[in-house]
Amino acid sequence: MYNKLIFEISKKDRIAYSLANSSIDNYELPKELLRKTELNLPEVSELDVIRHYTNISQKNYGVESGFYPLGSCTMKYNPKINEEIAKNTNFTNIHPLQPEDTIQGALKVYYDLSNYLSELTGLDKFSFSPFAGAHGELTGLMIMREYFIQRKDFKRTKIIIPDSAHGTNPASSAVVGFSVVNVKSNENGTVDIEALKSLLNDEIAGIMLTNPNTLGLYENDILQISELLHENGSLLYYDGANLNALLGIARPADMGFDIVHLNLHKTFSTPHGGGGPGSGPVGVCKRLIPYLPNPQVIKDDEGYHFYNSDKAIGRISGFYGNFLVYLKAYAYILSIGKEHMDKIAKYSVLNANYIKESLRKYYNLPINRSCMHEVVFDGLISKKASTLDVAKRLLDYGYHPPTIYFPLLFHQSMMIEPVENETKETLDSFIEVMIKIAKEAEEDPELLFSAPHNTVVKRLDEVKAVRELKVKFGDLL
Repeated sequence: MYNKLIFEISKKDRIAYSLANSSIDNYELPKELLRKTELNLPEVSELDVIRHYTNISQKNYGVESGFYPLGSCTMKYNPKINEEIAKNTNFTNIHPLQPEDTIQGALKVYYDLSNYLSELTGLDKFSFSPFAGAHGELTGLMIMREYFIQRKDFKRTKIIIPDSAHGTNPASSAVVGFSVVNVKSNENGTVDIEALKSLLNDEIAGIMLTNPNTLGLYENDILQISELLHENGSLLYYDGANLNALLGIARPADMGFDIVHLNLHKTFSTPHGGGGPGSGPVGVCKRLIPYLPNPQVIKDDEGYHFYNSDKAIGRISGFYGNFLVYLKAYAYILSIGKEHMDKIAKYSVLNANYIKESLRKYYNLPINRSCMHEVVFDGLISKKASTLDVAKRLLDYGYHPPTIYFPLLFHQSMMIEPVENETKETLDSFIEVMIKIAKEAEEDPELLFSAPHNTVVKRLDEVKAVRELKVKFGDLL
């Protein structure tokens, strides 16, 4: 019964509420504002409502439900102390238009967090205006464009992006007005230096790189790449999606990056998924600080203040970004402390390599070298089933599948990212299931072809689902 939609269990005159008498005098709405049809609400008991929504919540899967090895997304657990701090009414009741002298604590968080991120990345100053990672990309590229416009270097209209990049990179570049030039990867899965050299000219504004890249591999030639781009008069943009592998170990600025965006909702352990809220702060080197979006937060002898730069790209969000997300990241950084920050990278890299070595006899490893925070397999060695079949079968064992069919460099990509706070016991259980599925593919592949078997919804026709979207309740009836 409780698998049904709440409208389906509705019974006429069944009531789940009683409203107290209102202290407000009766007010009659103007006729033009009145509904012309009855409001079609379900009529259900309170117990029906509770059971319905509790049942739905139990169908959700998240990092608090179990292992969530979604490669390229860094699905971390968000410690509850972060949530407690973010819901403190002294923060949640702040209005963005309050006078500066009444929000000094909030401005201090903004200012201090910028300094913490600067120390971790080597960049000189951050803006917290962007609402998400892709929004941060857009902002960083707008800064890059403005930098060249101010220099009257109007020819630089192209961005170099590796063939292994996140899909948001070319999309963000196009939105800003740059055209995209792809640089291919070499046999080691990193940027082909000779191919890069052939692309450099006075039309190249910069390069967008993720390091480690989307294959989970460190760009060993990053200093040479940086030197080549800077000699060409171009800038380097760092996509911070994979910073988790480097925290406390290496800094993007030391690699030569001029602009970086970070994902507070990934690397710094705030909720990720479900549409937000996210935060994609952008950091820049000293010469690019004037172009950061307004307003910026500065400090003087009298306290903390908003500051607007004449050279800024302007405002890119309402008010000052997602403040409560900053609080969670702030609490996360302080709770770990500078002395333990490097353990994040060390354990995430250790966990990924442990999975890689444990599964390499069963799953094809297209690039045979140490990975960083995530490992990419190219399907089963036996080829008796597809990556999609493996992912569907994982659902039967209670695991969220990893990212599949991305990156696009391999036909059967399976990207696994275990993050640093997963225990060896959790990893061993996951590895055991992955090996079991590989053996099932050999002995009884139909088990995989027809999976999942134990979920509420069985395997969907995904092509039909895309072509015939059901986006509202009426479509389902």
